[in-house]
Amino acid sequence: MSQESRNPLESAAPVSPGPDVASGRSAATAGSRIPTGPAISARTSADFNDEGLLEGWRSRLAALWGDLHRPDQGGPLAAFAAFAALLVYGYWPGLLNAKASWSNAQYSHGWIVPLFSVGILLWWRKPLSPVSTSARLAGLCLLLAGFGVRLLAAWFRIVTIDMYTFVPAVGGAFLLCCGWSGMRWAWAPIAFLIFMFPLPDEATRYLLGPLQTLATTVSTFALQTFGLEAYQEGNQIVIGEMHLGVVDACSGLRMLTIFIALSVALVMLGERPWWENAVIIGSAIPIALIVNSIRITVTGMLYQIATSEVAEMVFHDLAGWIMMPMALAMLYGEQFLLSHLMLAEDDDVGGIGFERHLAMGGGRTARVSPVPLAGAVPGGATERVKAASRTAGGRDRRGESTGSQGPLAAGPKASGKSAFPRSASDSARGSPDGLLPGI
Repeated sequence: MSQESRNPLESAAPVSPGPDVASGRSAATAGSRIPTGPAISARTSADFNDEGLLEGWRSRLAALWGDLHRPDQGGPLAAFAAFAALLVYGYWPGLLNAKASWSNAQYSHGWIVPLFSVGILLWWRKPLSPVSTSARLAGLCLLLAGFGVRLLAAWFRIVTIDMYTFVPAVGGAFLLCCGWSGMRWAWAPIAFLIFMFPLPDEATRYLLGPLQTLATTVSTFALQTFGLEAYQEGNQIVIGEMHLGVVDACSGLRMLTIFIALSVALVMLGERPWWENAVIIGSAIPIALIVNSIRITVTGMLYQIATSEVAEMVFHDLAGWIMMPMALAMLYGEQFLLSHLMLAEDDDVGGIGFERHLAMGGGRTARVSPVPLAGAVPGGATERVKAASRTAGGRDRRGESTGSQGPLAAGPKASGKSAFPRSASDSARGSPDGLLPGI
């Protein structure tokens, strides 16, 4: 490839200050400015964010097709595809049991889980590095551990645990073939496959009772808050002469399993700090239980203010369509609150928070500290401003020498005007000397 056809972002590199910089020559006279590392990163990030969904899939599939023809990339991916096919064949009875559970409303989301995982794997895929010996040993150990747990589950006839071992087996095969570099972006989509399997029967039995009691208690308290004469008898709510039973279907377990999987998927799709992701996943349980309690409370109120037919229609038909959007609205409100809860810290307390860059020779920039308010100057703020001014030494834009003080200190002396504009029009045009942008 010729030098002219190379990507300018790849050929750009930070340039050390040369004679032109040392003599104070401006960027206009020293030549065109060469992008530095941060500028390249910002430009690449902006291009990625501007990429649409269809264009992103087109570019990723094209990159995958090109990598498949490279031995260092196509070989590990082909080996993992062969391992995955063998695992699917070996776990076929368990996968059929998982598919049968998807007909249950509690696990109706199971069919979309493998599709989502494969899509995230393709979207997050990155070039693979050579596989180290430690990665191969760790992958082999994870694969053998999955098979060992599966043998124990088959011995004790625990069907769900047998199905769960499919996930570590896939993870071990991927680590064995693609190494640590691939596992860094593939572990989350592989772990998400656990949501395609149903809960163990013992776990379901242990969860149903406490969830029923909790939903009954919360709904009874809500009905009493709205002024209805309601009290709890076991898992029943007595409202006047009407007994509203909270059966297994009203426990909220179905909403809980679906909403936890959905919350994890939203966390994987977003770009948030780890603590926000932990809060979102942890809040999936109370949000699901609150929405289920709202459903029971509204049903109990409709039995009192409307007919039983209307209450049954809302409980069995409309509530199923309303509960998930309501839970998603709560989750969105939580994300909005978290995004505005923690603000970026300002290094200088008591100053006007802004950053300005002074043009330097050779395209360099100097960061100026925020301008301190009168009577609230933090320690060292004035010294940092002076230090930034001294490092900007050279010549100003008119070519007049500034000595060791730099354009920040020389501008006002040369023109007799303030370096900061005092009116709105001056703010739009910048400073009178053109040395600092307007505030």
